[in-house]
Amino acid sequence: MQPPIYLALDVRSVEEAKSLLDNHNLHGVPVKVGMQLFYSEGRRIIEYLKRNQHPIFLDLKLHDIPNTVYEAMRRLAQYEPSIVNVHAAGGSRMIEAAKNGLIGENSQAQLLAVTQLTSTDETMLESELLIEKNMEETVQHYAYVSQQSGADGVVCSVHEVPSIKQTCGLGFTTLTPGIRLQNDGHHDQTRVATPAKAKEAGSDIIVVGRAVTQAKNPKQVYQSIVEEWSNASTTNS
Repeated sequence: MQPPIYLALDVRSVEEAKSLLDNHNLHGVPVKVGMQLFYSEGRRIIEYLKRNQHPIFLDLKLHDIPNTVYEAMRRLAQYEPSIVNVHAAGGSRMIEAAKNGLIGENSQAQLLAVTQLTSTDETMLESELLIEKNMEETVQHYAYVSQQSGADGVVCSVHEVPSIKQTCGLGFTTLTPGIRLQNDGHHDQTRVATPAKAKEAGSDIIVVGRAVTQAKNPKQVYQSIVEEWSNASTTNS
């Protein structure tokens, strides 16, 4: 069974994805396909990944009126992803529409709602987004609304996982990006954590990206992350 560690394919083409996965023996690892790669390659990248048995997190963060999201989710369900997501800020009706789109296609995909991007900090939340609550309260509320609207879980930073689990229960999935090894840089993300800290906080799924893809030996670094995750304890164990 694959560990719940998704590798972010932040590349521009199928050929780059093949080079990364094939040349470094990353066969069958769970992968995240975001906007950059999906908008460039679409069905072509999905078919390649499915042929090679990679579980897929289709990270497109849908955020539109309910009917548009419903129809979009019906189309995305045909790719048979393991995980898809929407923006929680789209509200309860939009999240319900997304879930109904998946149900209508008999999709087994988990629907997750993005709470706040890991590039967002407290200053941006207050001065640009005009949200008066602090980050933890905001994310906790978004998670609760998402759960009540049919989402299976949320995308959040590791720092908000404990309060989300307290509010929504242990069975509500938390997927956490922004995962770095101890000595890695933060790049453009501000709310980051190590694999061990993520598991200790209660994260169910983590996403790793540049820590692996920009390494001299991506396979070795990915395995280091798997080992760190596997050896860490959880707050609920």
